[in-house]
Amino acid sequence: MLSAQDNELLTRVGPGTPMGELLRRYWTPALLVGELPTPGGDPVRVRLFGEDLVAFRDARGRVGLIQENCPHRGASLYFGRNEAGPDGTCGLRCPYHGWQFDADGACIDMPSEPPTSTFKERVRAKAYPTHESGGIVWTYMGPPDKQPPFRDFGTESLPPERVAATKLHTTCNWVQAMEGNLDTSHISWLHQWEGVEQIPDDGSDKPGYPTNAMSWKFWRHDRAPRLEIEETWYGFKYIGLRTTPNGHEHVRMSAFCYPFNTVIASVPFSTQHGLFVPIDDHNTWRYSFSTRVHPGMEEVGGENLFALSPFEFGPAEVGRNGIIPRRYTAENDYGINREEQRSLTFSGVREFISQDFMVTESMGAIYDRSQERLGTTDKAIIRMRRLLLNAAKRVAAGEDAPAVSGDLDYRSIRSAEKILEPGEDWRELGTDADPMVQRYDADSVRSPVAGS
Repeated sequence: MLSAQDNELLTRVGPGTPMGELLRRYWTPALLVGELPTPGGDPVRVRLFGEDLVAFRDARGRVGLIQENCPHRGASLYFGRNEAGPDGTCGLRCPYHGWQFDADGACIDMPSEPPTSTFKERVRAKAYPTHESGGIVWTYMGPPDKQPPFRDFGTESLPPERVAATKLHTTCNWVQAMEGNLDTSHISWLHQWEGVEQIPDDGSDKPGYPTNAMSWKFWRHDRAPRLEIEETWYGFKYIGLRTTPNGHEHVRMSAFCYPFNTVIASVPFSTQHGLFVPIDDHNTWRYSFSTRVHPGMEEVGGENLFALSPFEFGPAEVGRNGIIPRRYTAENDYGINREEQRSLTFSGVREFISQDFMVTESMGAIYDRSQERLGTTDKAIIRMRRLLLNAAKRVAAGEDAPAVSGDLDYRSIRSAEKILEPGEDWRELGTDADPMVQRYDADSVRSPVAGS
């Protein structure tokens, strides 16, 4: 458990808070590119780390992210006009008195003041730099002199037709939401269903890569995994080790990357990131984005993990802009069906992701971790908290944030799932030395770099 003081430090992200200052040292998703599809289009409200902002794509296609309140009298710039002038200038014009601000926050027109006035040169809206990559508009909100290079997880070279990014809102603190992704034990309970016992043995319970169908059986067969952790330059990777029905060692290896990235285990490996971005202390955007394409890899593992399950994989549709609507919430008890809970699924909640929402949101907006009683399967969560707390304290003491350097190979962060060969070290899974990575992710395999 954490002390009440450390729980406050861990969860609070507003301006001036130690954790908020740490998070602001990283390039962070602000919104999806699909939310600003058209130059000169409508502005969008953005709330990030407890700050109210407005995003807009100006007439030349550049994305601005500026404070919501106009520096003049505080009217919301969300209601502003996204205009281009005959002189080529463009920006967001406040509807109150017509002051106009460009993507850098500079006041470029002040028509309510005399034409000879130079006052506009001394007025700026707070603005944050932006970078578009992988279907996401990223921003940096920290001190300008500490701005790091953009961290390329693989999206910079991703073909436009392969870009896939979504986000989903959850009504709890960002750490609380992220802890579910770093908990390999709960898949043996929360996400279980009775039909797993009837899945036929297809012969893949042996060293190598099992089918996704057999993974369900392994998770149910051994419901108390043993955890092992290895710290890395980007954070850590860890495994849940389970014994299969045939007595082999099955591992799910997932990764945590500062400050809120997770890469979850998949057969044979994955490079897809899930990010838990704080809207404020009580709300979180769950982002998911693809980093690159691995042609042919989908054949490993066979049918999709959810092909045999009774679960709805996710919400019925993704909005055109990439925002996934919530169908099941606390207001409708996440669609829980008590009869199904007794006879079909462990949770009684049909939608897979809503099973996670049910448990993390029901803890309250920020759970009091001083009341916890943690066990051996909570090791990864304990390590994540420790790393974040230590990093926040170091930044507060004037040190740099971890894993922001431009010479680090962020494309090398992967997860994996496999039944180990006799004597095989799980720590090599998902690395550039992994034969499966060399086969399917060869374009990203490169020589070791500093810090890796």
